[in-house]
Amino acid sequence: MKEKTIHLPGLAATLTLGRKLGQLARPGDVITLAGDLGAGKTTLTQAVGEGLGVPGHLYITSPTFSLLHEYPGRLPLYHMDLYRLEGEGDLENLGFEEYIYGDGLTVIEWPDRLGRLLPEDRLEVRLEFAGPEARTAAFTACGAAWQARLAKLDQP
Repeated sequence: MKEKTIHLPGLAATLTLGRKLGQLARPGDVITLAGDLGAGKTTLTQAVGEGLGVPGHLYITSPTFSLLHEYPGRLPLYHMDLYRLEGEGDLENLGFEEYIYGDGLTVIEWPDRLGRLLPEDRLEVRLEFAGPEARTAAFTACGAAWQARLAKLDQP
């Protein structure tokens, strides 16, 4: 596993990072987002969508109540929010494995609910508060898919 931490002094840095993640994404990638409520998981996903070329008129919102939103782009973006689920049993009944192991980019908020369904190849992102507007993004590349791309995140 390869790790990296990036300081995000404000919203602009978070958006830049998200767009870069979207640009680097490949078919079948999974990005998991962890962090407290309000840490910026959905904001980061909105910027990932921009990087994927999701049309601007399709506003990316938190799928807390619907659990899954799908957006078209260079790759389909599957945005999951598992906050309201109890665990992997709930997911198996919903058929989310088709998305997690599909050909788009799957971004999963509250990935701890996945249990054994958590894919081995993924990019884990943990967002933490570092001030009123600042965040710290800690990345862990699990598996080979994100290992080399992780170094490109802080390049212009």
